[in-house]
Amino acid sequence: MKVSVCTPEIESGPVWSHSCSLEDLAAPYAIDPVAEEGLDLGPGWDRRWTARWKTERAEVICPVQELAGVPAIASVPVRGFAWRAGQRHRPGLQYLLATGRMHGFEKAERNLLLALDFVGALTEVLSQPFKLTFTTAAGSEDHTPDFLVLLPGTAVLIDVRPAHLVKDKDLVKFAATEQAAAAVGWHYLVATGWRRQVLTGLDALSARRRPTSDRLGLQGELLDLVRERLRRFGELVEETSLPAVARAHAVHLLWHGQLAIDLALPLDDSAWIYPVGRP
Repeated sequence: MKVSVCTPEIESGPVWSHSCSLEDLAAPYAIDPVAEEGLDLGPGWDRRWTARWKTERAEVICPVQELAGVPAIASVPVRGFAWRAGQRHRPGLQYLLATGRMHGFEKAERNLLLALDFVGALTEVLSQPFKLTFTTAAGSEDHTPDFLVLLPGTAVLIDVRPAHLVKDKDLVKFAATEQAAAAVGWHYLVATGWRRQVLTGLDALSARRRPTSDRLGLQGELLDLVRERLRRFGELVEETSLPAVARAHAVHLLWHGQLAIDLALPLDDSAWIYPVGRP
């Protein structure tokens, strides 16, 4: 089976920082229907396909139809993060404010974790959550999704793969993972790239994402000034009582969605700052 691999188009238009979703920031990959044709999706497929989880003491294997019932929060990554001399990419750990702990990542996955922390609304992020074993016309295959993101009432499976590295065999694995997620009411996303400017903006905003005190009341000044009329970033901080300190508080408010910018544009002193709800 030959599956065409094409680079997804990234839509133009504003990306409002206070209300964006992960799909607004990333370039999602649309699963080619042709990739599903070779999958074994006959009656009972969700009982034949399995997921292997790991805990600190044992392995747990369940049919795909029972994925949502596994106590995922007690699991550990099914594949370890290793460091060795000569390694072409460096895995690492990324802190998420949303979970209050470090999360393992490989290659380009750090950017995905940063974006997840920014959009928020999650309860947990699990790296390398389980190994999916599925069947095709040619036999059995395995795939380990990069992340399982737990949300109130649902979950999202995510794979991260730069578009130019996606191969035909990857699309079959992506199609199988999408089917497994859908079987239990989860969502699935393959992040193959990012909107222009987004990563630069998120990286700058993340520097001030942690809790901060505001003993001088500068955050109130910033919010009042923006409600009065729209201002560019540089002008906004200069009109406060202490511009050098107000700059850091403005970034903090932007990260936490109390002020808004268009993330599709460069974040510098010329960027327009909006009150939330009025872009």
